[in-house]
This record gives sequence, C-alpha cells and structure tokens, in this order.
Amino acid sequence: MGIQRRGFLKLLGVTGITLAIGEKVTATPKSETDVEFNGILYDATRCKGCRGCEFDCAEAHGLQAPLPSKEIAAIRKTNESCNTVVNTYETEKGKVFIKRQCMHCNEPACAAACLTKAMCKNKTGPVTWDADKCMGCRYCMVSCPFDSPKFEYHSANPKIQKCDQCFERLKTEESPVCAYNCPNDALLYGKRRDLIKEARRRIYEKPELYTDHIYGEHEAGGTGWLYLSPVPFDQLGMNTSIQQSSYPALTKGFLYTVPSVFVLIPTLLLGIHQATKNNHLNEEKEDE
Repeated sequence: MGIQRRGFLKLLGVTGITLAIGEKVTATPKSETDVEFNGILYDATRCKGCRGCEFDCAEAHGLQAPLPSKEIAAIRKTNESCNTVVNTYETEKGKVFIKRQCMHCNEPACAAACLTKAMCKNKTGPVTWDADKCMGCRYCMVSCPFDSPKFEYHSANPKIQKCDQCFERLKTEESPVCAYNCPNDALLYGKRRDLIKEARRRIYEKPELYTDHIYGEHEAGGTGWLYLSPVPFDQLGMNTSIQQSSYPALTKGFLYTVPSVFVLIPTLLLGIHQATKNNHLNEEKEDE
C-alpha cells in the first residue's frame, strides 16, 4: 500500500508551511553541559596493546572477531563490523597505544543532525541509535567530527554501527565491557566530572609521565571519552584542531542562510518516512 492521498496532502501542507516560515526558524540544541553524564577515562600510559577490549566488544555485540595482531599492518579505523580499535604509534617516547571508538559527545552533532531522533544522547551519557526511528539519511555520518557512525552498505537490512558504551549493560548498572575487563586498568568508568578530577590528579602527581592535556575535556564541547597520554595527541592520530565548542552550536541560525530547497528536502523525506511507516503498521494490524 502506498501513501494514502489524504496523508500525502497533509505532508505537502506541512512542507509548504516549513518553506513559508523557513526564514524564521532556527536550530537551538539544548545544552547538556550541566548534566551529570558518565564516561570513560583512557590512560595510554597504562595500555599494553593487548586488544582485549576489541575482542570483548565484538563478543558482547555479536560482531566479527578482530584479526590477530600479527595480521594488522596499518592504522585502522572503526567500521561496520568493528566498534573499537587499538592502534600502535611510534612516538618520541617509544611505542604508544591508543583506543578509538565513538566519543559520546556531551552535545553530539549526530543527534542534532538526525531528523527522526534515531540518534539520541541518553541521560547517563551514551549516544545510541534506534533502528525503528532511522530513515537511512546518514546525516549522522556526515555531521560527526570524529567519523564514528558507520553504515552497513553490504547488508540487505543495513544498520548504523558504532560504540553504544554497552548501553544494555548500563541498564543493569554494569560498566561497559571494555572497562570492566581491562587487565591493566587503562580504562576507568565513572562520572565524567570525577574522571576529569582523576585525570588532573594523575597529571599533577606525575607531570613527567603525562602531557598536560585531557583530550575530550573541551574538544567538540566535551566528550564522554577522556584521554591521557605520554605524548601530544597529534602523535597518536587524534584531531587536535577540532573546535572547543559543541558542533550543534554551529547549526544555530543556519536556516537564515540556506536556500529553502534544503529545508524542503529533509522535511519531505521525513514526512514520507513517517507516512510509509504508519501505513506499514496498519497493514500489519490488518493481517492480524
């Protein structure tokens, strides 16, 4: 069953209203800076590169087992079958390991860009994806400054894959599996404010061991993942030119400057997605 005539006319009406008021609409993402999020502190001075977090993550989320270390010859990124990777860098202080995954921003650009609210910043901290709400626009991928969300291009029923900070475990007050199982205490889960205090304490007590920078404290407006390192983060492939304010702040007032067609297209796609979704649900009820 296609979109019903009545529903389609309603959709066009909503689209027309959007165009009519487009010049007056502004995007005003809600600030989350005062919310007590949880997060994870990664200490690169403690990581031994065992990659146990990769294997534990894959098992916990039903993903492919990672390749053995001897078969890895290049710096890797996360992909649709791998939510986290541990890379090795040769630095001025020798070999240093760095873990990469979704950063779980305090004010995530992916959630701000998502038309259907499929990407959501949860109250405890994780940024999660809801398959039932996703319309497949992949705006989350384009907007993420850390290139975290990945799309299953080769799947008949594609999903957006990324670290969800073990959201299901958090519901039962268990810590993320990577932090829970780390044999070297390189990963510490807790309240973000407490993690920042702990990171500052470590830097203060052993200034010769750490570079004086907590990556993620201010980057992109603050992130749920915080990093300590013995060397500057640009030596570890981290983006050190990323802005300090949140990326959703860039969208404030953007509709004043974009052509109305860019307001029309997302609204039209969103309306079609909702209309076809409702019709599909009605068909299922009729079949019952």
